[in-house]
Amino acid sequence: MSNPVVFVSHVRIRDGQLDAVRQISRAISQRLEAEQPRTLSQLLYLDETGSRMTIVYVFADAESMDLHFVGADERARTASAYVDLAGFEIYGQPSEAVLESLREAAAAAGAPVTIQAEHLAGFIRLGPARAP
Repeated sequence: MSNPVVFVSHVRIRDGQLDAVRQISRAISQRLEAEQPRTLSQLLYLDETGSRMTIVYVFADAESMDLHFVGADERARTASAYVDLAGFEIYGQPSEAVLESLREAAAAAGAPVTIQAEHLAGFIRLGPARAP
């Protein structure tokens, strides 16, 4: 059985760019939902000051994450006009190719990468909760 991978990206929003980030985030999210059916979840959150954003992705397995990263360079270039990378967190075991790419991007930005590779237990609900 394959194990899920959770990928968390933290960015700092550049001064004066919050409105643009809101617009671009919605557009990219809609595009990903349509074009990346194996990305189980993409959730974007702003901090209370509007200066930091966290994006949480959930993938069923490393292969699904690989497919998500096809075209990621273009999305990152678009976002780089508005945000700066603050760090990555990875829960589970992505492919070596994706892991290397993330490490390179983080190193270029001077941002940390945190990895917790061993999936111990848990579940993901993919539908509405059922009454007990």
